[in-house]
Amino acid sequence: MGAQKASEDGDRRIGRRALIVGGAAAAAGTAVLARDELARLWWRIPGVEKPREQGAVDYAGARWVAASDANWRRADRPDDFGVDMVIVHVTQGSFDSAVKAFQDPGHKASTHYIVGQDGRVTQMIRELDVAYHAGNRDYNERSVGIEHEGFVDRPEDFTDEMYEASARLTARICARYGIPVDREHIIGHVEVPGTDHTDPGPHWDWDRYLELVRRARTSRA
Repeated sequence: MGAQKASEDGDRRIGRRALIVGGAAAAAGTAVLARDELARLWWRIPGVEKPREQGAVDYAGARWVAASDANWRRADRPDDFGVDMVIVHVTQGSFDSAVKAFQDPGHKASTHYIVGQDGRVTQMIRELDVAYHAGNRDYNERSVGIEHEGFVDRPEDFTDEMYEASARLTARICARYGIPVDREHIIGHVEVPGTDHTDPGPHWDWDRYLELVRRARTSRA
């Protein structure tokens, strides 16, 4: 009887200890969740924004050239707007003409990145911010836009170097925001509701592009 009582007392002590430890762990977990939620809410307060370094790029292979402030809107993505899409554009002109247009405050449009036929990548707007590129406010807020040097009716403009460089860039964007590599989340400008654009056009090889993105994503996993 005494041995049984001692055992019961021991079990109760163990049970109380487990409850205390478990409760402390749960409280700690709740505190972490609360802290994370407060951090997300903090960036949504008007006038509060994430620290920024002038000339910083989000993609290591990019060169920074700033777009005009009139062609984008300051934000704190993905905290204020979730990013779940990449939109593919074609410049309908040269690389340099696209850069010049995006630096023009009267143009009222710009993408985050431009990829040249030689594979060079220029970033003109931080991924934190909303670029005016899709012609649809909701799509602007939830996407990263990538221009590609060339014309939609000239398949020779879409070079191997361009496809490969753009695929590496898109793979990193998808990895950063957890975007699936598929045609529901990587789309052309022509697929944006309400747009009157036709890019990237019929000569853009979507099967090839998505395969390159998947390979790039896997190689960096």
